[in-house]
Amino acid sequence: MARREERNLLVGIDIGTSKCVAVVGQLMPEGHIEIVGYGEHASRGMNRGDVVNIELTTQAIKRAVENAEHMANCRAQSVYVGISGTHIRSLNSTGVAPVRAGSVSDRDVDSVMDAARAIAIPADQKILHVIPQEFVVDGREGIHDPIGMHGVRLEAKVHIVTGSISAAQNIYKCVESCGLKVDKLILQHLASSYATLLPDERDLGACMIDIGGGTSDIAIFKGGTIRHTAVLPIAGNQVTNDISVAFRTPAPYAEELKVHYGVALPQFAAAHEEIEVKGVGDAPSRRLSRLTLAEVIKPRYEELFHFIRKELHRSDWYELVAGGVVLTGGSSQMPGVVELAEQVFDLPVRLGLPHDVQGLKDVVRNPACATAVGLLMYGRQNQPQTPTLPTQGVGQWLHRVNEWIKGSF
Repeated sequence: MARREERNLLVGIDIGTSKCVAVVGQLMPEGHIEIVGYGEHASRGMNRGDVVNIELTTQAIKRAVENAEHMANCRAQSVYVGISGTHIRSLNSTGVAPVRAGSVSDRDVDSVMDAARAIAIPADQKILHVIPQEFVVDGREGIHDPIGMHGVRLEAKVHIVTGSISAAQNIYKCVESCGLKVDKLILQHLASSYATLLPDERDLGACMIDIGGGTSDIAIFKGGTIRHTAVLPIAGNQVTNDISVAFRTPAPYAEELKVHYGVALPQFAAAHEEIEVKGVGDAPSRRLSRLTLAEVIKPRYEELFHFIRKELHRSDWYELVAGGVVLTGGSSQMPGVVELAEQVFDLPVRLGLPHDVQGLKDVVRNPACATAVGLLMYGRQNQPQTPTLPTQGVGQWLHRVNEWIKGSF
């Protein structure tokens, strides 16, 4: 069995409310990712991004990873894992630091980023990401890479994402119980944006909405970087519950009805088309119109999109997302969802599929796999750079000492 290091493999795990997805990607010499392994397993130990049963969550991760390993013919050792949930908080912050040697160095950037992240957060929260939005050198704004620029004052504008310490520790515990090391815990909607958003949309302004089973994750981009994030506790499971209650049918069968026959707009369903609905317990099955199913589904999606529109107005970003809305996630695939979203948002809406990846078509053309694929893309971009020469580390250390001496005297 080929070892992971020899093939330069990345592994991403998306632990959702309804299912756990594991994806193995091979980093090719040309720089792109080829999906070589995929596995999934029903998830029963998660609820809206939080672990509610350690044993069931561990089992789901283990089964999904084993399936992906078998397909990729490899053995996973470390993984990138997504995190979401209503405990996620985000804010924008600014840091200021002096430029020590006349021109901006790596050390100055590190200092200003440390200053930007020095904020007061609740004791039960930890910082997950500090994402630079732009740098300002002596009042000159809109700088994305300040290294080497001359100036005396460096300012950084960043987006900070925090999450519950206990929620993160529970995810670590579940993954490590499977004999795996967590490379990085990554915000799920940040990962999804890597896989689905195009560079033009990031620059012009776009709102990405990842509709999963337990939560709907929102990420707003403008000027090439992330500006706002939010998590709403309304998603696909609420639709399933509505069907279960309205049709008086068990939840697993309601999920089947949603997946196989569900549409978000009544005009997508023929009035004469009937579906069989299983009863609860010993109750006999009934036949109901597919149009009735659509009339149950539509109000819940409308409610979700109205909540998201309110969030865009509340954060003052609605007028600035000229690039429109990108829907992704498993619950965005239903026929009519994109059209309904266009009606509610009054903005162009498209379905976001993973891009810039090759390999298994069931993965690269599936919005339900956007987060898992995005985890691989995040991992590719943030892989630690290993030095090619033994002396490089010493040289870099001497350079930092030299920078310190220049800044001090």
